[in-house]
Amino acid sequence: MPIINNQDAPELPWRPGYRKWDITLAEHGVTSTLSINTAEPGAGAPLHTHEMDELIMIMEGEMEVRINEEVHIVTKDHTLVIPPGAEHGFKVIGDKTAKLLVFFPTLDPYSPEHTNYLEGSAPSSTIKP
Repeated sequence: MPIINNQDAPELPWRPGYRKWDITLAEHGVTSTLSINTAEPGAGAPLHTHEMDELIMIMEGEMEVRINEEVHIVTKDHTLVIPPGAEHGFKVIGDKTAKLLVFFPTLDPYSPEHTNYLEGSAPSSTIKP
């Protein structure tokens, strides 16, 4: 069983003002994805869907979140529970950087097979040349 030092997690290029570190990797023998993310005020994720559940725990900061047609202001110590196929996106509001813990029950959740972007484009590290 691997014990992972989060400080050693590789950072992936993501979006302007948005940083992502994958804690779990295929080499750990798991089939799920856990990542730590930080997003500066104004940064976030455009409207998109996934073929599987996504859980986003807000550890710090405040976000405006859209899930399907509903818009909510969500603060730290709350978790977004996003079912498969739900249209969702968010941006950080206020003046504090958000810190997020994100879980997917699969590896490579942002691949074109698993994610459909309804607005904007895929994060830079997921685009294959």
